[in-house]
Amino acid sequence: MVAVAVAAFLVVDGGSGPSGPRALTSDEVNRLAMTRFRNYEAHGRAVTITVPGTAGGLIVTGSVDYQRKLGYGVVHGTGRDTSSDGLIEWTATSVFVHPMANAPAHAPASPPRSGWYGRPLQSSGSTLDSSLAIALGLGSDRPDNAELLPQNGAAWLGRDRVDGHRVDVMTGPSSRDRSGTAGRVRYWVGSDGTMHRVRVSVGSESRPVVIDFDTQKYLPVKPVPGVTPTQ
Repeated sequence: MVAVAVAAFLVVDGGSGPSGPRALTSDEVNRLAMTRFRNYEAHGRAVTITVPGTAGGLIVTGSVDYQRKLGYGVVHGTGRDTSSDGLIEWTATSVFVHPMANAPAHAPASPPRSGWYGRPLQSSGSTLDSSLAIALGLGSDRPDNAELLPQNGAAWLGRDRVDGHRVDVMTGPSSRDRSGTAGRVRYWVGSDGTMHRVRVSVGSESRPVVIDFDTQKYLPVKPVPGVTPTQ
């Protein structure tokens, strides 16, 4: 699965929180264990994905359906590169793009019926594809094993505020298939286990990918006509 392969591109995101790192308390462990399940339980979340790039970054504004593993949104380039502007929809294995010279601020509720170009989601060499795969993997149909999180290196870094919400900043545990990778992903987690932000360093990029979960109501993602989401 591409989401697993993405772990190969994560690099340590340097620095620590104002008072950390330290071991997680039992409450923090339980909240970190629940945060991906909360996304799945909500069916999906509205997201803003900030993707770094040398010629200018990309911002993807849209929604992720965590039960069908499907994302949809609009891409806007920043800096010098606006060649990727348009609509985008992705699954665990494929990306579909609909180029637009003047992309709207938000993707239309129903994807256009034509004008789409499909390609495989790349497992390496594309910061955008790595970012899309990471965003798609932030939901799970069951809580993580709370007992294993601290054993695998998860830790508390500090406290922060996101859109007025008080959150705890925590590092994730080592990847399932790669030991010694703890601390490469940071989570901003609310008091009820809600995921508010995730920050991950990808490949050789000097700036991290940032995924912000918006507070507005989740809008269901509709597949591109003729596309069947990968379960």
